[in-house]
Amino acid sequence: MKNILIAGGSGLVGKKITQLLERKGYHIAWLSRNPEKYSQKSFAWDVEKYEMDPEAIAWADGIIHLAGEGVADKRWTASRKKAILESRTNSTALLLQTIEKSDKKPEVFISASAVGYYGFNTGDTLMDENGQAGNDFLAQVVIAWEDKVKKIEDLGIRTVMLRIGIVLDNKGGALVEMLKPPVAAPLGNGKQWMSWIAIDDLARMFFFALENKSLSGIYNAVGPKPATNEELTQKAAKKVGKLYMGIGVPGFALKLVLGEMAQMVLGGNKVSAKKIRDAGFEFRYPSLEEALEKIYNTD
Repeated sequence: MKNILIAGGSGLVGKKITQLLERKGYHIAWLSRNPEKYSQKSFAWDVEKYEMDPEAIAWADGIIHLAGEGVADKRWTASRKKAILESRTNSTALLLQTIEKSDKKPEVFISASAVGYYGFNTGDTLMDENGQAGNDFLAQVVIAWEDKVKKIEDLGIRTVMLRIGIVLDNKGGALVEMLKPPVAAPLGNGKQWMSWIAIDDLARMFFFALENKSLSGIYNAVGPKPATNEELTQKAAKKVGKLYMGIGVPGFALKLVLGEMAQMVLGGNKVSAKKIRDAGFEFRYPSLEEALEKIYNTD
């Protein structure tokens, strides 16, 4: 298995996975609406038009599916929520349809999923992969997304779904947003749990899922030591030398600015990494301190 096709390869996580897999000797191609835009080998697809170059599947020994609109990029209007859902379900359905039509099937299909499956706020309960699904918007998105991925598993293809937590990196995502204001402060009361993972460990987890043929099904892609919003904000601010204020941004103010999306930052999940560790995955950055040290590359 040498040729790996990535849907969503140009994103933050996709680029990191691409770099790692290429170092490991894999050949990587991306799926893109504008394949000529990238120096990376790319095949054309257009999810909105439901079109895809069938040669992509013929080329691929394995597929990594990361495609989907960013859940925190824009305020959740009705049209935005529709885009968040359909970008995931329709892209998966297009991959499924193209795989079904192909004479050559991939050996493995690894899909991103999200800890949003468990709901906006699960309190202090440690959630494992058998935990009950939430009933809010993001949980319903993840349920629908995973249901589509399971149809690929039904084709007899080894399928792995990684429920990703909050990805820590200095080039984008939660850390960058948390440290944007002149003064860093927790959100709401700051006691909500944030199940985070260093981006390097996340990329290594996709590699682990690719290489280990015994792996299939659903795994939480989070670090082993969840942190509260207050702890994460304070430690990140200290690492970059930013002033930290312990008074939280009021929940009502966040709701005014973010609307329904505020639930995502005011709630939290405490999610277990036990299943992936029991499968043999070893975290390189298991603690928040180690992760931040790596991310900000200081002595």
